[in-house]
Amino acid sequence: MAEVTAALVKELRLKTDAPMMECKKALTESAGDLEKAEEILRVKLGSKASKAATRVTAEGLIGIYTTADAKLGSIVEVNCETDFVAKNEDFLGFVSDVARLIAEKNPVDLVALSALALGEGTVESVRAALIGKIGEKHVCSPLPAG
Repeated sequence: MAEVTAALVKELRLKTDAPMMECKKALTESAGDLEKAEEILRVKLGSKASKAATRVTAEGLIGIYTTADAKLGSIVEVNCETDFVAKNEDFLGFVSDVARLIAEKNPVDLVALSALALGEGTVESVRAALIGKIGEKHVCSPLPAG
């Protein structure tokens, strides 16, 4: 069995942005294999997202985006479970990115929004990864144009 060093844990954490202890557990389980550990984290963090699916989201933020010329904009409500998460930098960035995407791509519904490219995946995959990282459910609701 390979030794799980702090440097290895740090490298996995930088690659996946997963919590440190989850990275250490995944590396231990994979006998120090970084690729296997990444896959283990994907599965574990994905299952965290499915477990969170039934919980109530009563807090959150309204994201507003307008173009520099103020001719185009969007509003999105992204709910989470606690006000603490609503103050989290990753959550704030997600809300901002989703508001920008809605203005730029004009998805017809939530399914179309979820499928839009964001970062290295889609809105849905980024949302699921964020749930795994933060540990709370997030729900996007684009507000209708008026």
